[in-house]
Amino acid sequence: MYEPSDLLFSKSHEWVFFEEDGTAVIGLSDYAQEALGDLVFVNLPMPGDDVTTEEPFGDVESVKAVSDVYAPVSGTVSEVNEDLLDSPEKINDSPYEAWLIKVTDVTDKGELMDEADYNAYVEEEKAKE
Repeated sequence: MYEPSDLLFSKSHEWVFFEEDGTAVIGLSDYAQEALGDLVFVNLPMPGDDVTTEEPFGDVESVKAVSDVYAPVSGTVSEVNEDLLDSPEKINDSPYEAWLIKVTDVTDKGELMDEADYNAYVEEEKAKE
């Protein structure tokens, strides 16, 4: 399980963990899964697909709506969490354990925030609601 203090976050509410070899592990933040509600379907790219910072790479469907998932980094998808295809609710149960994809050959890291900056950003977003 990844700890929020070890992660970086995007403004579109994805989290990233960089493994020692530079592989980026990507998932949805707790805030995102809570805002979406109960997830019932996940659509993910295939290994070998390229992802681009701030561009959608898949989507998640909840009881409320279908929402795009945006790449917080650019690179090549090396692995997909196939467990989520049959059990998307794992994202709701453990958002920092239920990673979506792993990306190698990272060429761009976009604008990522640490946990403190992300929490402040979320509070700003909530204030706008």
